[in-house]
Amino acid sequence: MLKKILFTFHFSLFTLLCALAQSNDPIVMRINGQPVTRSEFEYNYNKNNTDGVVDKKGLEEYVDLFINYKLKVQAAMDDHLDTLSSYKAEFRQYRDQQIKPLLVPEGAAEKEVRAYYDNMLKSLEGHDLYLPAHIFVHLQQTATNEEKTKAKARIDSIYNALKAGANFDELARKCSDDKQTGMRGGVIRWVGPHQLLPELEEVMYTLRDSGEVAAPFLSTVGYHIIQLKGRKPLESYGTLHPQIENYLQQRGLAEQLAEQAVDSLSKVRNISKEELLDQETEKACAKDDELKYLVQEYHDGLLLFEECTRKVWEPAAADTTGIEKFFKKNKKKYAWTTPHFNGMIYHCRKQSDVKAVQKMLKGVKPQDWTKVVRDNFNKDSVTVRMEPKMFVQGSHALADSLIFKVKGVKVKPRKDFLYSGFVGKMLKKGPATWTDVSADVVADYQAKREEEFVAELRKRYAVEVYKDVLKTVNNH
Repeated sequence: MLKKILFTFHFSLFTLLCALAQSNDPIVMRINGQPVTRSEFEYNYNKNNTDGVVDKKGLEEYVDLFINYKLKVQAAMDDHLDTLSSYKAEFRQYRDQQIKPLLVPEGAAEKEVRAYYDNMLKSLEGHDLYLPAHIFVHLQQTATNEEKTKAKARIDSIYNALKAGANFDELARKCSDDKQTGMRGGVIRWVGPHQLLPELEEVMYTLRDSGEVAAPFLSTVGYHIIQLKGRKPLESYGTLHPQIENYLQQRGLAEQLAEQAVDSLSKVRNISKEELLDQETEKACAKDDELKYLVQEYHDGLLLFEECTRKVWEPAAADTTGIEKFFKKNKKKYAWTTPHFNGMIYHCRKQSDVKAVQKMLKGVKPQDWTKVVRDNFNKDSVTVRMEPKMFVQGSHALADSLIFKVKGVKVKPRKDFLYSGFVGKMLKKGPATWTDVSADVVADYQAKREEEFVAELRKRYAVEVYKDVLKTVNNH
């Protein structure tokens, strides 16, 4: 009897907890029997209606869009697209970008920044940072005695000019064979030990005061004159922290720490990385609704894209018969009043090629123009450049001048390709065939086929919307 009472008590408590949970997050709709909670709907609705969203939707309008979205996902699940290895890999990639950083131990990034600073300090070996500049006269190791004598005379004359009061920066710009530093007045960069040629470093550390110049000396690559531009101790950790952190982050510190964390935890738990990330995803999503619905968004969005690609977009784009019928039925929609030219403008190095190209392409199908020009004019080097497209009056200066004969148009000449011609046909009253406006027609036809697909899904799957709960969205 006692067991029965305890069982009844626990069952009642469980029922109460479930009821409380449902009252805090009630079901707003069911798609094919699958519940959608208010919090999930709110997440999606609010995300698609933020201040930055151009095409905001009212609640009633968004309900229909959301249902259509979920119907496509349900169709993808029924088609088992979630079992595809390509889908799994892509979903994990997006999901793991959110989960892996959560596994990084607190303070790990700070530890790396500190270690980097400590290594910088250690590498200075007690020295300050130095900012040297040099004037360089190059001398090959195989140089003849005459070449050596000339190089020595040249560096000595530069040094004598400096002693006579010449400006170091100006002489570096004019006389140094190191053109890269010469543009900066000879300045190399802030350096510590073992960052320059040994001969340069040895002489540099003999200099103490800013502006001090060392006498010419020979290194393995030539003669140098060094001037000390500045000297300072390494800045404090607090001062350099933002720069070091930014430097390490740009080089993938966050990703490296995340991978290290995944490797370490998977070894400790003796499970694969995939198993670890599955477990951690479940734990993290249980604590954070925003994360849970973001992961759900990845899951659903990828499935929807795959389903629509397979069932709607690709078949529609390949259905040229259907596209042509659709175009004829809706031809007025694609009419234009501005002249169009469907063809190609080409640019030639030689004036004689303008007529030669035109003659070569006479009677050739537009889809073969590029190949014909390439095989006959651009086989060994590019002598003709091509611009195949639909040209609209007012949108292309050369087309306006060359094809549409608009007066007063300024055309910027193309370097090395000064002579231009065109082939194609003028479309004054509107598109003659759907291929003249293929991008627009195909997009519209795909949209029509998608509407038909959704209509079929609404017949296939049961949809229940609980309007009393819907009224409480963002109002509870």
